[in-house]
Amino acid sequence: MKLFTTILAAIDFSENSDYAFNLAVTIATAFNSRLVVLHVIDNLVFERGFYMPYPSLDPYSSINIVQLEEELEESAKTMMTKFCEFRLAGFSNYTSSIETGTPFREIIRMAEKTAASMIVLGTHGRSGLDLLVFGSTAERVVRGALCSVLTVPMPKLS
Repeated sequence: MKLFTTILAAIDFSENSDYAFNLAVTIATAFNSRLVVLHVIDNLVFERGFYMPYPSLDPYSSINIVQLEEELEESAKTMMTKFCEFRLAGFSNYTSSIETGTPFREIIRMAEKTAASMIVLGTHGRSGLDLLVFGSTAERVVRGALCSVLTVPMPKLS
């Protein structure tokens, strides 16, 4: 019996995301699973004017929102291509996707669309008032997913 046929790895190009992604690849390799790599461009990027981790975008330029969305998508695609080429050299059973929306909803939607048997994602991000108002993406994925969810914290430095 194959436990994990498809593993969805949700990434945001952060250090914590890299750490969780490495674990997802290890599990996918051990179970000979298909790996789905997902990055979600958060709708709040546009509402808050926050463009990281997309360094090629200048938040003070005079481009309109449509141009910004296009540039953000192109930047994310470039980052995803480089990420997969570097991180998945020698691992061929994967697909990647860039989606725009609310991260937890898009992660759950993609897990259902791909019949993922496990979602792997890092735990980090919001704290304080943002966490209170918006909640944790990882927490919301755990609550809403129909499959197993592995949340991976950054290791503590001793």
